[in-house]
Amino acid sequence: MDIRIFLIVIGLILVGGGLLWPWLSRVELGRLPGDIAVHRENFTFYFPIVTCLVISVVLTLLFWLFRK
Repeated sequence: MDIRIFLIVIGLILVGGGLLWPWLSRVELGRLPGDIAVHRENFTFYFPIVTCLVISVVLTLLFWLFRK
């Protein structure tokens, strides 16, 4: 695949995600069961491990479908 086409597609995906952000933020993708959240008095640590796994699987499937 030509690098120019790849960069254009990535740019269009980012623009599409930016335009759809108000609706995508309601999905609560970052608050799945299994995500690690630690709240202390002056400290909050949040690691969305399950969210990262879900996004990884979806992107892997999309790249696999577009490669065919």
